[in-house]
Amino acid sequence: MKLSNTAILALAISSITATAYAETQSQAFTPVTVNEKSAQAEATGFLEGQSISGSTRNWYANEQLKRGGKFTYRKDGVATPTDRRINWVQGTIVKYNSGFTEGTVGFSTEVAAYNAIALERDRENLASNNGGAPGTRPGAGNNRTLTREGGEAQGQWSKVGLANVKARISNTTLTAGRMNFSSPQVDVIGNRPLPSSFEGIAIHSEELNNLSFDLASFDRVSPRTEESLSKFRSEYGAIDAEADHVHTGGISYQPFASLTTSLWGTQAEDLWNQYYFGATHVLGDSSVLALTTGLNYYKTVDEGKKKLGEIDNDTYSLSFGLTHQAHTLTFSYQEVNGNEYFDYLHETNGIYLANSLLSDFNGPNEKSFQVAYGLNMAEYGVPGLKFNIYQARGWGIDGTHYKGGGYDGVQSMDGEHHYEYGIGASYAVQSGPLKATTVRATYTAHRASENQADGSINEFRLVTTVPFNIL
Repeated sequence: MKLSNTAILALAISSITATAYAETQSQAFTPVTVNEKSAQAEATGFLEGQSISGSTRNWYANEQLKRGGKFTYRKDGVATPTDRRINWVQGTIVKYNSGFTEGTVGFSTEVAAYNAIALERDRENLASNNGGAPGTRPGAGNNRTLTREGGEAQGQWSKVGLANVKARISNTTLTAGRMNFSSPQVDVIGNRPLPSSFEGIAIHSEELNNLSFDLASFDRVSPRTEESLSKFRSEYGAIDAEADHVHTGGISYQPFASLTTSLWGTQAEDLWNQYYFGATHVLGDSSVLALTTGLNYYKTVDEGKKKLGEIDNDTYSLSFGLTHQAHTLTFSYQEVNGNEYFDYLHETNGIYLANSLLSDFNGPNEKSFQVAYGLNMAEYGVPGLKFNIYQARGWGIDGTHYKGGGYDGVQSMDGEHHYEYGIGASYAVQSGPLKATTVRATYTAHRASENQADGSINEFRLVTTVPFNIL
């Protein structure tokens, strides 16, 4: 891993600050021991442990392109430009979980039905990215509301979002079928009315305290705004470059009460091998001053048939958050070392970088810096109410040395730059029949130079999520 002088200086300052506010108990070493408790021994039975729960989400987004950027929609069969796009969808999930059967080996099942209703169906408002803003990534149409060819909204759509069986011995669980999965490289993404999910097989083991293991293999992804399954492809690379299988594995280790670490490796067949290391360290007392330090590092190299061309990419982010009672101030630095994008799998949240915002700040050789402030109103007698504001800038984007074949357009990026700022508020209901209901409003603005990939856009989102229990 190559660290810039800026990053090394930031680490040095962080270590000095951490020493100043360190507390003895926050550095307590926790040895790795055999987990004497068995989750399977506490199984209550297939029907005795069953539950039916779910949530419904009202998801609204209003986008407006700036600096001449345009979406398109078809009017009387003719492609017509517009600078605004509006999506409004109600997404509902109903999930059944059985309990585990009793015995040495326990079995259970999980099934979830996903349904979405398009509340905004006007073709002009449901414009697509095709032929959109100069420098923006090409889209396959509207990626928020399911539309038919020609841009007509599908009024409602449903699918089996989850369907799997589980087998458990002690504290080790094998899951086969369509499932949720969370890792730094294959992670459910839930920033739409409905989340994604993955089809395959996975093993999670917690036989040791403070040290857990995961292995998984997937061959299909269930996209957020589609009814069918798809092969895996990358977020930024050529759309026709697909992986037949994605294999991933990792360990999570907490050597100290204040330090969590994880190490993962993932192979997207014929696309890349990607390795990840992450660490989070917490020091101090937030009632006085606490420091949270985060490191995320990815190494990506081409694999197999190299469908995205040659890849050799080192990307990392460093973040330092200072918390005093209700207030948190965070500084984040991120750097891409590679002549292609730092890339991740489409329809996943497999990018644990500090500056992954509306823009991912992941252009070839890009450097970026973010300042963020958060306010937790629980300290002022309003639990559940939070505010945040941030600004991020990216510079030095240079793809002129790219010689691969999977990332069109990067060779035109020479000294590109961009910035983004956002403000948000959220509230979680604390009690009563609507307990855990959340309402979040965000406004984000992004401005880019001519060939930066994300273009110039303003976006307002309003999302309300209501959880419920049936059984």
